[in-house]
Amino acid sequence: MNKKILVLQHVEWAGPGRLLLDAVPRPEAGFHVVRLWEQAAPDPADFDALILLGGPMVTGDRTQRALVSEVKRLLQAWLSLDRPCLGFNLGHLLLADAFRARTGANFMSGIGFQKAHLTHDGRNHPLFHGIASPLLLFKWHDQAIQMPAPADMVLLATSSHCVVEAFSIKGRPSIIGLQCDNYAAHPDDVARWIAGCGSVPSLALPEHASARKLVDQAGRHLAEMRQTFTKLIKNFITLTDNQPLPRGTKDMTSATDEPPP
Repeated sequence: MNKKILVLQHVEWAGPGRLLLDAVPRPEAGFHVVRLWEQAAPDPADFDALILLGGPMVTGDRTQRALVSEVKRLLQAWLSLDRPCLGFNLGHLLLADAFRARTGANFMSGIGFQKAHLTHDGRNHPLFHGIASPLLLFKWHDQAIQMPAPADMVLLATSSHCVVEAFSIKGRPSIIGLQCDNYAAHPDDVARWIAGCGSVPSLALPEHASARKLVDQAGRHLAEMRQTFTKLIKNFITLTDNQPLPRGTKDMTSATDEPPP
């Protein structure tokens, strides 16, 4: 069965990225990207899995604040369905917020390519099956999950730059947050992020950093990033195998539905 994946995009410059589009088998068959600032999200009950992309967490822009509030509402509706969800960067933070974690300024900004280590729980988590530790991350954030984390949050990966690089929820392994933006690690997408983040003061590339060098780094790391990310996405898609089927044309959530024969 082709999996139907709903992807929520929060800002113009943080789209799915080349690596995500390449990693999804036949994306035209069931890969639905919603550009939230210009279109409404469809009914989540029609999808097998949800992916939340990155973007700025807090800005002075009223429209962006309203958009984040709408994503939080959609996320609560999705979580009530108990289906797989993978959040990157902003999506990671919104997932954490949904499970009562505190988020705020990290002790340092994370911009560029950095390595993270899988924890014992991370090495045994299905998302990271076949992925070696340490793993290379492409990151662009200044916000992070604050300690102490909720008791039901399972730490999957950590680094010297950020305590919670990846997490899941106890008893719900298909709910996963990743602080990274590995879907945007292709040089073309990195260049797009450099331009886009320049409009967000807290996320702008530091003056001492070189945009050209960062794009060049992306080129050098591309083969490794593509291999690891493709494996990660395939692992995520397999998490949908034992999930309830999304409803079809008939509303299966209706109390008047007859049970199947």
